[in-house]
Formats: sequence, structure tokens, C-alpha cells
Amino acid sequence: MTIQVHDRIPQCTLKVMGADLPKDITTEEIFANKKVVLFAVPGAFTPGCSQTHLPGYVVNADKIKAKGVDTIVCLAVNDAFVMGAWGEAQNAEEIMMLADGNGELTEAMGLSFDGSGFGMGMRSRRYAMIVDNGKITKLALEEGSGVTVSGADKILESL
Repeated sequence: MTIQVHDRIPQCTLKVMGADLPKDITTEEIFANKKVVLFAVPGAFTPGCSQTHLPGYVVNADKIKAKGVDTIVCLAVNDAFVMGAWGEAQNAEEIMMLADGNGELTEAMGLSFDGSGFGMGMRSRRYAMIVDNGKITKLALEEGSGVTVSGADKILESL
């Protein structure tokens, strides 16, 4: 079942790239007592994600944070090394590049899809959400293949 507005983010341990090695970070650390914009992509370095989705958040990070957002998080079912490299390549210093390498959080939220036909295995659907102290207040889930409801511009309108 897909997570809904008013639901809480499931407890999970994920990875972010540290100075040299990946480090653990819990959903509690990310979301507790914070307002967070989380957006998820099917895969780092993929065309729509690299040309449209992530760049929109990079360009609008200051505007988003000016609306009271503590953290902007980009999540993908990729490992922390890939997410770290992608963040560097996209100049995403203001965005937490969160690795859900095993898809645990993605599965727990019911937001996975089977990308085996593209040789990608299990991946995250494309979406964005606003989370206030661990509780989802806005969920913008893409139904098609583009970035129409989950882009930074649309999330800015909702803040």
C-alpha cells in the first residue's frame, strides 16, 4: 500500500556519503523536529533525473529553504558512492543525497517499481513530499514518466 498524506515516514537506516566512506543515517535523524522536502528519482545519472528533476532543486534550494525548510533530500535506490558522485557532478551541495541502496525505505512506503525491463531492477517511483516532523503533509507522486507534479517549482508552490 502506498504511503499517504498524514502518514509518518517509516523507521529505516539509510546511507549518505561521508568524507571517504558511506555513513549510516536514520529516518529519525533526517525528519525529527524538522521540515523536510524529500524528492525521489528512479536513478542517479539517468536523463530525466539529471537534466530536470535534481537540477530544479539545486537551482531553487535557497528559495525552498527560505520557506522554512530545514533539509532538502534527494533519494534514489542507488548506493552512497553513486549518490555522492552524482551530487558532486550536479553541484548539489545544498541537498542531502540519500542512498536507499537496498530499497528498504522505498518498499516500506509502497513507492517502488520494477525497472527490470530497463535493466535497473527495483527502483523508486518519482515523487516529492513535504514532511513536517516525520509526518507527510504533501505527496506529489508522478503517474507518468515526466517531471510534472514533483518538480521543485511545484513543491515551492505548496510550501
